[in-house]
Amino acid sequence: MIILHDFLQLGIRKELNDTLKSLGFVKPTPIQEKAIPSVLEGKDLIAQAQTGTGKTLAFVLPILEKIDVDKSEIQALILTPTRELAQQITKEIKKMKENLEGVNVLAVYGGQDVAHQLKKLKGAQHIVVATPGRLLDHIRRQTIDLSTVEVFVLDEADQMLHMGFLPEVDEIFYETLSTRQTLLFSATIPSEIRSLAKKYMVEPENIQIKAKQVTVEEIKQIIIETTDRRKQETLLHLLQEERPFLGIIFCRTKIRAKKLHQALLTNGYLVEELHGDLTQAKREKAMKQFREAKIQLLVATDVAARGLDVEGVTHVYNYDIPHDVESYIHRIGRTGRAGGVGVAYTLVAPKDRDFLRMIEKGINQSLEKRVIEGVSLPDRDDYEVKISPQTKDSHRSVRKGQKPRNDSKSSSRKSANDLKRKGRTRFSSKVKRTR
Repeated sequence: MIILHDFLQLGIRKELNDTLKSLGFVKPTPIQEKAIPSVLEGKDLIAQAQTGTGKTLAFVLPILEKIDVDKSEIQALILTPTRELAQQITKEIKKMKENLEGVNVLAVYGGQDVAHQLKKLKGAQHIVVATPGRLLDHIRRQTIDLSTVEVFVLDEADQMLHMGFLPEVDEIFYETLSTRQTLLFSATIPSEIRSLAKKYMVEPENIQIKAKQVTVEEIKQIIIETTDRRKQETLLHLLQEERPFLGIIFCRTKIRAKKLHQALLTNGYLVEELHGDLTQAKREKAMKQFREAKIQLLVATDVAARGLDVEGVTHVYNYDIPHDVESYIHRIGRTGRAGGVGVAYTLVAPKDRDFLRMIEKGINQSLEKRVIEGVSLPDRDDYEVKISPQTKDSHRSVRKGQKPRNDSKSSSRKSANDLKRKGRTRFSSKVKRTR
């Protein structure tokens, strides 16, 4: 058996391998080891692996190997279900091409200025990373030509299905040549995706990376039995007890995310919201603050569950239980990344028990269950929030319905860096705990 020490033995050039080493990628993951040679050989590919296994580099690296910088047309198209994933893949490509001259990549997604995208498209763009809606908009405007695409990647295909994008995907496939190479990467492959593959792929190679457990072993999964009426105070109790460094809280709907976001603000937490009603600028700002640990909590709908890789997420809270196994896997996969340890709490009301049984059956695992008896939160005066005076004033004014004043950027940056060095949260609580 050949032991792979780096990516050179997979056919990746020295310049790319040097970049990988500088970023700490020394040995290929199983999905990369199996997929990269097949992609370099020009084969169509259906690759299935759970979240956090390195699927992105499994198609980005061979694409960069194939790009001909002397040609100005689009040679590779990567289609993703969400803006956040498109941004992340684009960022990954830009890091990987650091030692490669002349390779251009463009992200195309909703919420951006169309005129700016049109200007960019007039230049040489070798790789386009796009979401279906905005890409179709450019196709109908005749501002983008996909007839030169040699490699077409459909990333997170099952999420495309769940979000109802398959008709758009069909239309986009129609704009490409039948001679293209098609790569399909996903955590799960439902029957509808198999049908899509059969329609557009030629003798695809199937790769499946199986894990001992469906969910990541490093994630501690705990069920908290509660009621809908007590969900909010139960969550607040958990936050006080656990004091996460970075935590993501998932809600089922945008309305519930907005309400919970406001409740957490009122209780003095540094928190932002992430859902489809926000402008792209606000979504990007929220993610930037979260990545830089300027906020500790992110209240999100499932738009954030796929593809987001934020270093340091210690806790995931399912405020609303997901209604399918795949969503549960992807939600909790936001923690315990890259060998780290994480905790995932799921709040379950009596009406949610059928969904809980479905999840336990789907992951082939019986989850630990707890009940927090007599949850009773202390008065606001019992808290000591260790944040700047400006931020305290900001949160007080938010509670009064007033416009918060701006914090000092320098003090925010300093406190964020201090937190990272000390490895603790920005707040601490003096809580009368109920045992």
